Amino acid sequence: MALIVQKYGGTSVGSVERILAVAEKVKSWHDRGNQVVVVVSAMSGETNRLIELAREINPDPSPREMDVLLSTGEQVTIALLAMALHRLGVDARSYTGGQVHIRTDSAHSKARIMEIDGTRVRADLEAGRVVVVAGFQGVDENGAITTLGRGGSDTTAVAMAAALKADECQIYTDVDGVYTTDPRVEPKARRLARITFEEMLEMASSGSKVLQIRSVEFAGKYNVPLRVLSSFEEGEGTLITLDEDDDVEQAKISGIAFSRDEAKLTIRGVPDHPGVAYQILGPIGEANIEVDMIVQNIGKDDTTDFTFTVHRNDLPRAEEILRNIAGKLGAREVETDGEIAKIALVGVGMRSHAGIASAMFKALAEKNINIQMISTSEIKISVIVEEIYLELAVRTLHEAFGLDKDR
Repeated sequence: MALIVQKYGGTSVGSVERILAVAEKVKSWHDRGNQVVVVVSAMSGETNRLIELAREINPDPSPREMDVLLSTGEQVTIALLAMALHRLGVDARSYTGGQVHIRTDSAHSKARIMEIDGTRVRADLEAGRVVVVAGFQGVDENGAITTLGRGGSDTTAVAMAAALKADECQIYTDVDGVYTTDPRVEPKARRLARITFEEMLEMASSGSKVLQIRSVEFAGKYNVPLRVLSSFEEGEGTLITLDEDDDVEQAKISGIAFSRDEAKLTIRGVPDHPGVAYQILGPIGEANIEVDMIVQNIGKDDTTDFTFTVHRNDLPRAEEILRNIAGKLGAREVETDGEIAKIALVGVGMRSHAGIASAMFKALAEKNINIQMISTSEIKISVIVEEIYLELAVRTLHEAFGLDKDR
C-alpha cells in the first residue's frame, strides 16, 4: 500500500463532468489499496471571475480581503469532489487549508508555507478515507486566510506530500508529461520518462509552464518524487526525481525550454567606475522588476554598455527607470527591444560532455539566426534571439541534438 498525493488543476475540475471523471480516477487508486490525498484548484475561470467581482466593488481591494475571497474557489471544488466520491461509494472528507493546519507567513497573495500538521489527515487515511484538500491556501499565525500565489496548488500538493512522507506526488494537468520541448512548436517533441529536479527547475525558469518553480524547489528540498500525468488520458507520465538517469553519459541534452515574454534594455556610454552596475540595477530591483540575463561591455573610452533582460510586461516601467538613470549617470543613450525570445538547452549530461555550446552556436549559425546574448550555468545554456526566429531555432536545435530519437 502506498500513500499518494494527487493534485488536479482548474482545467481538470472545470465542470461537473470533469469532477466526476476525477472522482473515478481517485476511486481507482483507492480501490488498489492506496491511501490517497487529493489537492484541487478552483474550477477553471473561477479565480478570474472572483477578481473581476472584487474590482467592480473596489479597484484597489485589501490584500487580506482578496485572500478571503479567492480562497472560496477551492472550497467549492473540494466539496463537489467529496460529494462525487460519496456517490461512488468512497468515504471522503474535504478540508480547507486552515482545517488541515497549513500554516503560512502573513504575506497575503504570495504567502509561503511554514509548516503543516498532518495529524488530522493521517487519522482519516488510517480510517480508510480519501482526504480532499483545498490547494492555494493556508492560514497565518493569527488565523487569517492566506493564498500562495501563482502555482499555489502545486505547492500545496508537494508540501502535503513532504509532511506526510508520501511515496509519490502526482500532478495531473492537461498534458501527459514533460516533453523535450513544446509539441506545438516541434511536433517531433518526445515525452520524457524521467527528468531530474535540477533539470526541471532550469526548464521552468526558462519558460516551461508544466510546473511552477516553487513546487519543484519544494519537491527537490524534501526529495518528494513528482510525477506529471494527464487528467484526460492514461499513461505513465514523467517522473521528476533526485536521481540522474543511469544513461546520463549518452544524454547530452534533456530538453529545450523557451520564453516569448522577454524584453531587452541597453544603456550605452555609461562612465565606467566601481558600483555602476548597482547604480543601474539597484533602482530596477527596488521597483520589484526581476532581471534575467545581463551583459556588460567595457569600451576603450572608459565607458561601458550595459544590457539586461526583463519580462516583457515590465518593459515600460523598466525603460522609464532606465532613462532616468541615464540622465543622472550621463549615459549616451538607452535602447529597448520588446521583440526577442529566450531559448535554453537543459541537461545534466552537460557536466560530462564538452562542446555543447559550440554545437548550439553552429546549428543556429547555419540557419542565419543571430545570437544577441548568452548565459550559461552548469546544466543550461541560454541565448537571446529575435522572436521571429524562435520556432525555427527550437526545431533546429531539437534536431541537432537528436531529441526526437528515443534514448
